[in-house]
Amino acid sequence: MQIIKLGGSVITDKTKKQTFKKETMDKLATQINKANKQMIIVHGAGSFGHVLAKEYKLNNGYKDDNQLLGFSKTHSMVQELSSLVINSLNHHNIKAVAIPPHSVLTLKDHKPSIFDFKIFDSYLKHGFTPVTFGDVVLDEKLRFSICSGDLLIEILAKHFKPEKIVFAVDEDGIYTSNPKIDKNAKLIEKTTISDLEKLTIQADAHADVTGGMKGKINTIKNISKIGISTVIVNGNKPDRLYKVLVGEETTGTIVYGE
Repeated sequence: MQIIKLGGSVITDKTKKQTFKKETMDKLATQINKANKQMIIVHGAGSFGHVLAKEYKLNNGYKDDNQLLGFSKTHSMVQELSSLVINSLNHHNIKAVAIPPHSVLTLKDHKPSIFDFKIFDSYLKHGFTPVTFGDVVLDEKLRFSICSGDLLIEILAKHFKPEKIVFAVDEDGIYTSNPKIDKNAKLIEKTTISDLEKLTIQADAHADVTGGMKGKINTIKNISKIGISTVIVNGNKPDRLYKVLVGEETTGTIVYGE
């Protein structure tokens, strides 16, 4: 079994509110179907979640009642994105079923407190592909906060111990610095947790409320510590996701589990 993260920067245009990249998602769904592997899919909220979440400062927890409407609006928008993702997967013969984080997860000061894995186990057992996503959720200390797709990946990885984790992002992998702002940035093809500890990634101009690549690297470090390897691949490039899923060589970054 493998766990895939479809980045919000790949399946949406994060510079434009509620902009779904249907053609890109369809291409990813084609590759996922072709690979024919058991998997859990997690997708980011992209331009369907981060704009409102930032506007209402939802990741800071409850400050006033106006945020409650912001919570509801944000949840509605990411549910809309999830439906678009599910429709694409279904259209490409993937038996995908959405599992909203708020229905299985409670946080406590941004950290997992309660998580019901049984629904994931049941759907996998019956041949379905569970799909979950970055969302706003209840928080025992803050009243509510954001559960990023990256945090979901980490939680699911610890429980299911997949063969590998795959991040489909809008870059070829992890670089020595941010390739969006540094033309001398070099792709790191293979690395370990020890080497990543020394790496500093600059924030890009459109860094989101969950930390962008810095947040991903922190998640990957935690996954590596439980002995699971992670592959970061460009989801916009033809067949790269498919090649990673079936174990073929392709451009990307492998972070070996230790």
